[in-house]
Amino acid sequence: MNFDYAFAWSILPDLLQGLLVTLQVVVLGFLMAVIVGLVLAIAQRSKRPWLHRLSSGYLSFFRHTPLMVQLYVLFFAFPLIGITVPAISTGVIGLGLYYGAYIAEAYRGAIESVPAGQWEAARALDFDTATTWRRIILPQALKPMLPVLGNYLIGMFKETPLLAVITIPELFQAAKQIAGMTYRYNEPYTVMALMFLAISLPTSLFFKFLERRSHA
Repeated sequence: MNFDYAFAWSILPDLLQGLLVTLQVVVLGFLMAVIVGLVLAIAQRSKRPWLHRLSSGYLSFFRHTPLMVQLYVLFFAFPLIGITVPAISTGVIGLGLYYGAYIAEAYRGAIESVPAGQWEAARALDFDTATTWRRIILPQALKPMLPVLGNYLIGMFKETPLLAVITIPELFQAAKQIAGMTYRYNEPYTVMALMFLAISLPTSLFFKFLERRSHA
C-alpha cells in the first residue's frame, strides 16, 4: 500500500491530540516515579526494620510483575473493592509506581557512591538528617543519575502503548483507531513512530546536555 501524504496530513490533528495525552501521562508519571523512587531509596537505608522490609517488598513486587498486569489490577480489579480511578489518573499512577521501583535502585546506587566522608562531615557539623539529605547527599547523588533518569523517561514513552488496554486515548490508541476506521495502516503508524522519535531524540539530547553541564 502506497503512503498517502495527503491522508497523513489529514489525520495529524487526531494523532497530535493523542500525543498530548501521552505527554501528560508520561510527564506526571515520571515526576511521581522520581518522588516514589527517592522515598523508597531513603526507606531502604532506614534503621527501622519494618520500614526496610516494607520498601523491599514494594521493590520486589513492582520489579517482578509486568506493567500491564499492574495496570489491569488498578483499573479493573480495584473498582471491585470500591476504588475507582479515572483512566488517565490510573495511567499516571501505574507508570509512577512501576518506574519508581526502578528509579529507587538508581537512587540507591548513586547515594552509595557518595563518599562516606560526606556523611561524617555532616555529623561533625551537627546537621540534622533532613539537612544532610537535602544539602549534602542528594545534590551529589543526582548528578550521576541524570543519564539514568533520561533513559527511564524515554522508556516510559515507549511503554505508553500499554495504556491502550485501560482505554486511555494516547498516541498509539489514536493511531489504532484511525487504522481500524480507514483500513489504512501505513500512514497512522508511520506518523505515530515519527512522533515518538520527535519526542525521544530531543529528550535524550537534553539529558546528555544536563550531564555535560553537571561535569563542567
